Amino acid sequence: IMNINPLKVLIVGCGNIAGKFDESIAPNDFPMTHAGAFFRDKRFNLAGCIEPNSDRRKEFSQKWNVLKSFESFIKMPNLEGEFDIISICSPTACHGDDVKNALSLKPKLIFCEKPVTISADQTKKISDMCQDAGVLLCINYSRRWDPDIHKLKSIIENKLLGKLRSVSGVYNKGLLNNGSHMIDLLNFLFGKVDIVKTGKSIKDYSENDPSVPVWLIDKNGLQINLSCGNANDFSIFEIQFIFEAGILTMEDGGLSWRERNVIPSTIYNGFNILNDGIYRDGRYNQSMTLAINNIWDAINNNTKLFSDGNSALESHVICDKIFYNSRRFND
Repeated sequence: IMNINPLKVLIVGCGNIAGKFDESIAPNDFPMTHAGAFFRDKRFNLAGCIEPNSDRRKEFSQKWNVLKSFESFIKMPNLEGEFDIISICSPTACHGDDVKNALSLKPKLIFCEKPVTISADQTKKISDMCQDAGVLLCINYSRRWDPDIHKLKSIIENKLLGKLRSVSGVYNKGLLNNGSHMIDLLNFLFGKVDIVKTGKSIKDYSENDPSVPVWLIDKNGLQINLSCGNANDFSIFEIQFIFEAGILTMEDGGLSWRERNVIPSTIYNGFNILNDGIYRDGRYNQSMTLAINNIWDAINNNTKLFSDGNSALESHVICDKIFYNSRRFND
């Protein structure tokens, strides 16, 4: 094995997605967080963290063996060139400033949580700033690394279940917060999607980020309908792909899949129906591990990032248009 110098990682914001979700999982489970994934991969070294809450900062540093911890970028000594990767896991409203500050440290790559910012204009600014600085920008639209989504893309493109007839999804907890994952997933599968109509928004997350039902279409005229649940009832992120030969459904955010196939009806002669199908475990839980593998390859081998500033911006532009179009119901 080649001796490699591990890439040094700085994590900004030490909450759930930074590390907390992994603080109680079994050691053999796939990591769900930035710290969890970097910590387990010997090609990376968790070298620093920034967190304003001192108790949380201490807890995080101890858990993940982080030697350098700071209250803020401002309270940090000049560590230009010290970190190869900076993970931005702070609240969305802080991302803009955090990326600017991160760029001043001259990393090779910034790995930012989604949504990048609260508006497409700001997201474009961040993407442009990184491009101008020659710093790679990776955005955690996690399903772009999900092996099941790559398999689905191949099934669609190679017509392995016949022609794809329509797509129907349901999400809740904010269009930007959760729905942008759905829009980004559709862009990944079909190229850019367009809006046909939007429905009345549901305030189940925040005042500025309601959930909005929307009817979309892809470049080939494929019909895509996204409806909304209410996050106050339960979490939902599911999407159904209706093919000639049956239906594939991603359930529980991608942690489970159901496949139903066409069979002849035993009751109505000459009619085809769907069977009960089979359930199988999804591989969405591998996404973070595969994301940091993609990051390592992008830095060392110039491999393309599956999710970058440009792809995130395309999704954000669509989200902003959906918000704008849904206003007529709410004014």
